[in-house]
Amino acid sequence: MGRLILKGVTRKFNGFFAVSGVNLEVADGEFVCLLGPSGCGKTTLLRMAAGLDAPTDGELLLDDNKIEGVNKECGFVFQEYVLFPWRTVKGNIEFGPEVKGMQKEERERISQHYIDLVGLKGFENHYPHELSGGMKQRVGIARAYANNPKLLLMDEPFGALDAQTRNLMQGELLRIWENEHISALFVTHSVDEAVYLADRVVVLSARPGTVKEIFDITLPRPRVRTSPEANALRDAILKSLGAEIKRAAGKV
Repeated sequence: MGRLILKGVTRKFNGFFAVSGVNLEVADGEFVCLLGPSGCGKTTLLRMAAGLDAPTDGELLLDDNKIEGVNKECGFVFQEYVLFPWRTVKGNIEFGPEVKGMQKEERERISQHYIDLVGLKGFENHYPHELSGGMKQRVGIARAYANNPKLLLMDEPFGALDAQTRNLMQGELLRIWENEHISALFVTHSVDEAVYLADRVVVLSARPGTVKEIFDITLPRPRVRTSPEANALRDAILKSLGAEIKRAAGKV
C-alpha cells in the first residue's frame, strides 16, 4: 500500500501562505507530477508528505495513518545528490537498511538488487566524486528504494542534468518504477517531463498554492514525446500553467 491523501492542507510561513486548502490523493502505485510557478509550494507539499514540515491546517495521511513527525514510510530524492562522500555506492545504498539494524547479509542483498536495477553493477566500490551526475542520481534513487518505502517523493531530481542525460534518466526511472510500482509524487518545472512520466499531472496555482487543474495522462508507455496526443496534452497543460506563471509575475 502507498495511498497518500492531503485534506485541506495549508501551510503558513512568517505571515504568508505557501499553500492553502490543498486536497489531493495519490493512489497506491500511481505516479503523480506536480507543476506550478516558482514559489507556489510544490516543495512544501513534499516536505509535509515526508514529515519534515507540519501543516498549519489540514492533514496528510498515508494509508489512513496521519503523518506526524518524520515519515519513515517514504523515500526522498532531492535535486542535489545529497550522497555521503565518505561512503561508496554500496555504502550509500545500504545506509537506510543499516540504520534500521538489518544484518550485513540482508543489507548486501538489498544493495546489490538495487545496484543491478539502476544499472550500476561494477561501480559498487566507487565514491561519489568518481561518478557522473546521472550516476549519482541513480545512487540517490537506489538509496530511496532500498528503504522499502510505500511512497517515493522526488523534488526535481533531474533538474541539474543536461538534456540528454535527463531524458535517459526519465526512461530509467520509469523502468525502475514499473518494476517496483511504488507510489510516486514528483515535482518538476518541465511540462514535457510531466507528460512523459505521470499518470496524472497536477497544476498548482500561483501562491498560495491550490490545486487548479488535474490532467489524466492515459497515453500508453513507453510514450512518444512528439506524438500528436502528447503535443495536445502539453499544449493544454502549458495553457493552464502559463496563466499561473503570469499571475505569479503580477502580469494579470
